[in-house]
Amino acid sequence: MAITALQVKELREKTGVGMMDAKKALVETDGDMDKAIDVLREKGMAKAAKKADTVAAEGMTYVAVKDDFAAIIELNSQTDFVAGNAEFNELLHAVANAIVEFKPADVEAALALKVSADQTLNELIIHTTQITGEKITLRRFQIIEKHAGQNFGAYSHMGGRISSIVLMDGADEATAKDIAMHIAAIAPQYISREEVPADVLSHEKEVQMNSEDLAGKPENIKEKMVEGRLNKFLADISLVDQPFVKGDGKETVAHYVESKNGSVVSFVRYEVGEGIEKAEVDFAAEVMSQIK
Repeated sequence: MAITALQVKELREKTGVGMMDAKKALVETDGDMDKAIDVLREKGMAKAAKKADTVAAEGMTYVAVKDDFAAIIELNSQTDFVAGNAEFNELLHAVANAIVEFKPADVEAALALKVSADQTLNELIIHTTQITGEKITLRRFQIIEKHAGQNFGAYSHMGGRISSIVLMDGADEATAKDIAMHIAAIAPQYISREEVPADVLSHEKEVQMNSEDLAGKPENIKEKMVEGRLNKFLADISLVDQPFVKGDGKETVAHYVESKNGSVVSFVRYEVGEGIEKAEVDFAAEVMSQIK
């Protein structure tokens, strides 16, 4: 199949490889982006261990806590300029507070919430859209409940571009906030390696077994080397195995939490725009269209 320049550009952005290497990988895999990333990883050329989705949408994340419930939300705008203004931030807090109070099942139910006698949450968003001149959308949210003996920890980074919420058994709120900060900074994918799905692990093993630097080595040597690489892979994506961000680099999150008589139950981390494809803007064409 014909490989387009846009496909090559996307693969380069996701892996950091050169144009010709990206094109060759796409040709080899008939344009399959995921397979092309694997091919580049097997050759030791891709810089990232996982696919990094192009971030497009602007906006903010936020965590609201009320009694035994916490809600983490992402509210999107078209530009970071609007995301930083007072009207957007007032809306951000209003949306989060409404969600944590009324606990809707999904985004559609959240938009239908009555936030005043004559206004739904959706109407409030539309009103703010009219003020800012940009489309504003509630992209997602998640609600967490705590029980006796549990603590919430919440943290926002970069002015709200990243937020995290963690639920812990035991410990205290200060410890929970420390772990929420670690989650925001390091972006673990699972609490522990036991939670990593078998298909994720088998896929990683397949990629590592096909690495060019292992070509020609005896199978038993390859297996041993890949086992070590898989252990590192699991430690990198598992919260409790990661070096605690506020520690000395030797203490893991697990050790820190245990020293505070606690354990991690669950966590959620939102980063603005993650997984949303960025719209390409041709500014020259846009200016010419205005002139015409």
